[in-house]
Amino acid sequence: MSLEIRESKLFENIMHFARVLRGAGLPIGPGQVVEALTAVKAAGIGSRADFYWTLHAVFVNRRDQRELFDQAFHVFWRNPQLLNKVLGLLLPRFKDDTPPDEDEALAPRVADALAGDRPMQVPDAADQEELTLDASLTYSERELLQAKDFERMTAAEIVEAKRLIKNFRLPIMEVPTRRHRPDPNGRRVDLRATLRASLRSAGTIPLKFKSPKRRHPPLVVLCDISGSMSRYSRLFLHFLHAVTSDRDRVHTFLFGTRLTNITRDLKARDIDVSLDRVSKHVQDWSGGTRIGPSLAEFNRKWGRRVLGQGALVLLITDGLDRDQIEVLEAEMERLHKSCRRLIWLNPLLRFEAYQPISQGPRVMIRHVDDFRAIHNLNSMQDLTQSLANPGGARLEMRAA
Repeated sequence: MSLEIRESKLFENIMHFARVLRGAGLPIGPGQVVEALTAVKAAGIGSRADFYWTLHAVFVNRRDQRELFDQAFHVFWRNPQLLNKVLGLLLPRFKDDTPPDEDEALAPRVADALAGDRPMQVPDAADQEELTLDASLTYSERELLQAKDFERMTAAEIVEAKRLIKNFRLPIMEVPTRRHRPDPNGRRVDLRATLRASLRSAGTIPLKFKSPKRRHPPLVVLCDISGSMSRYSRLFLHFLHAVTSDRDRVHTFLFGTRLTNITRDLKARDIDVSLDRVSKHVQDWSGGTRIGPSLAEFNRKWGRRVLGQGALVLLITDGLDRDQIEVLEAEMERLHKSCRRLIWLNPLLRFEAYQPISQGPRVMIRHVDDFRAIHNLNSMQDLTQSLANPGGARLEMRAA
């Protein structure tokens, strides 16, 4: 076999490997595939370790992607030590009550990506009778999916979660406005309507009454799209698209190292069209985070435009930012004073032992009205129910 043919087969396998990684959840595009082919051609494949680290340098951008890449590499490129791991899974073992490691939970996504489009084997009728179980004391698949963390979902579960999110609705409470409407049972006299009625009346003047109009306040969403928040923010965009299609006055902003307004992008009827527009406009996805400067830009450019009429603000971030703490505290205070209610949604709150003790969260917690977790479908459902209540008390008062 000639050298050109062997290189072409190797490059073809690298492209298939990139598809596996993309199916497992890594953000890999055509540009990274071209870089991987160029890097392998330049570095060569003198040893398996060199080949491993060459692809690792191109495809892995964050620490949480290392275990995912390692599992996919050893399975796809046939690591001999993998056989020992598989045999270890087949051997009988004692029950261990310790919770599984976070890295081990990524394996189902690799398995789904490696499985590809192979058809599912349907068991025979006799086998189905033998596999019949009593499900009276078990959870349904939907209940398990609703309680599962977004970070630990397989590719198929993410697709099902997106389908369920599409049907979510946000029943925001209605608040009185300064405008009025005719109301026979109103408490205020409508002078204009009364004068018009007096012109048509020959005798007594009938009094007309009015009452304040009620309308849901504007909803403003500030969503962190840094590396530690990418999976949560991507799924939350599906929820925001459903909300934007269901009601008016919804303003959505994404921030990492810069602030991007994607309100118009989410107004497309098709979710795929909306996400395609968002991906073209957002340049800092899965990068760093600058919460303080991003909030400063929002308060300076967009605060007076979108925070009128008692807006409700959702701030979705883990708060992991230690730069410019003075700016962060000043902008959080300004944002809190400019809106009706500020709700901080943090996926780290899923851990019972989590406490906002680092610099960023410790500053942010002082200026929010509510502090909630956002890591699975149940937390999203709880959020929709909480937004239907006025909830005027502040977080510090409730915690006291």
